[in-house]
Amino acid sequence: MMRSHSLRHLTATTTTISSPSWLPKFRSSSSSALASLSFAQNPQENQQQQQKQQTQQKIYCNSSNDDKKSDSNRASSYFPKRGQELELVCESLAYKGKGVCKVADTGFVVLCDRVLPGEKFIGRVTRKKGSYAEVTKLKTLSPHWDSVDAPCEYASYCGGCKTQNLSYEAQLRAKEGQVRDLVVHVGKFSDKDPEFAGIMKPIVPCDIQFHYRNKMEFSFGLKRWFPKESLPKRGDHIENYALGLHAPGFFDKVLNIDKCLLQSEPANLVLAAVQDYWRDPQLGLSPYDVHSHSGFLKHLMLRTGSDVKTGLPELMVNFVTSSYKPELLKPLVEKISSVPEVVSIMNNVNTSVGNTSVGEEEYTLYGKSNITETLRGLTFQISANSFFQTNTHQAEVLYKLIEDCAGLRDDGSEIVLDLFCGTGTIGLTLARWVKHVYGYEVVPQAISDACRNAKLNNISNATFVQGDLNKIGGDFGNAFPKPDIVISDPNRPGMHMKLIKFLLKLKAPRIVYVSCNPATCARDLDYLCHGVGDQNIKGCYKLKSLQPVDMFPHTPHIECVCLLELS
Repeated sequence: MMRSHSLRHLTATTTTISSPSWLPKFRSSSSSALASLSFAQNPQENQQQQQKQQTQQKIYCNSSNDDKKSDSNRASSYFPKRGQELELVCESLAYKGKGVCKVADTGFVVLCDRVLPGEKFIGRVTRKKGSYAEVTKLKTLSPHWDSVDAPCEYASYCGGCKTQNLSYEAQLRAKEGQVRDLVVHVGKFSDKDPEFAGIMKPIVPCDIQFHYRNKMEFSFGLKRWFPKESLPKRGDHIENYALGLHAPGFFDKVLNIDKCLLQSEPANLVLAAVQDYWRDPQLGLSPYDVHSHSGFLKHLMLRTGSDVKTGLPELMVNFVTSSYKPELLKPLVEKISSVPEVVSIMNNVNTSVGNTSVGEEEYTLYGKSNITETLRGLTFQISANSFFQTNTHQAEVLYKLIEDCAGLRDDGSEIVLDLFCGTGTIGLTLARWVKHVYGYEVVPQAISDACRNAKLNNISNATFVQGDLNKIGGDFGNAFPKPDIVISDPNRPGMHMKLIKFLLKLKAPRIVYVSCNPATCARDLDYLCHGVGDQNIKGCYKLKSLQPVDMFPHTPHIECVCLLELS
């Protein structure tokens, strides 16, 4: 029997999403653009989808041309040239938070970053991608709908919180609309179907809209990025040192951040302490130079957990450096260890030239080597490089939804297959209700953490195996009994076709698909439910519910929990 739950949804007046008024008129071009955008970053991009979009574009562009003169005029308006400046109005937000606009009189779709619905602006075409073009905003002519004042001083420049100046209710409407459009256009589920309204659930809002992140990673930089209006005069090179977030579009320039409204207050205290101290020439500290590959300080990672006994916050500070020189870090360690919440200071040493915070070696400079967090009644140990849900508060909501979708019988008889299990958080929260959980994950450290967390919580009916789910063989299913429930929580590229084929052959009664990328989620739902025509693969599942969840307010990221049942 499925356990019930109660979650706060927005009222119908704020969550019921209808297609923008312009969408029916320009369905061909907008849906093609949306699909193109959705798959732009997907390494498993489907060739058939590309060919289909190209064919649709040719038909759409040529169908209404009556003569050569008309063809020439329409071509220039349909396909604006690179460098051309256009007056545009943002109609809605597409996946990843890009504004969807249309060229006047033609409806040709252009996408622009950092514009919001209702905003009228001048944009310059930067590149074309077949069925749509991309533009850069030059000047706002009139503000967007639902405008609010962004509380963060860096909101206009930082790439993390693109929609802080959009009311939260409007953010939710946009995200829900994005998921709906992707499910219809990419997933091929008809919104005209009477059952669709029951399948597509209203988005679950996040009650905490600031200070919700339990992990932030900042970069040290040799080149400090400044907005054009506040460029400083040439001065000492130390004044160009920065600690913050990479400026959008730059791998070598860093926007200096003194306070981030997404992380906890204790984390901000530590950030401020490091900012006040690390540039002192007497310390001999230098930021890493991504060009010459010289310098010492690479990243500052701050993780916030909670003490299991007291519930008070506890903080881990992780310095990522290019070499192991604890004597250089000693003054910083002494300064930040005075912050009461700091219980762990780590040093990950990364000698590679890549921009990663995971070190080949790890050292404990102060306190303990991990912090703890409680989720769904279980205790989890979090090391410097552990994967853990970034928003602990909303993870409680997400995991409750997963439990409810699983529809567990509570008799301890069921087998759960947990794919992309990470550190085992989902599988371990279900273990108390089932016979056994089998988890698979490619990252060895994550599997070690999962085994440690199982032991920490006295859970003996969970087995975690390290393995690449993108490279499974025909004998993969021999390693575990046939599952009653499959939990799949893939990373952004979604599931590989090998895994799709395996699941369609396995035919587990229920699949709970947890996605951080609604575009690849919609694609995989299409495969599982409708099949893959060019490969003569038939789908065998029916989509029963799709629940968007806002895990990260003020960002374009969206989580979805989908329930599929064997048809």
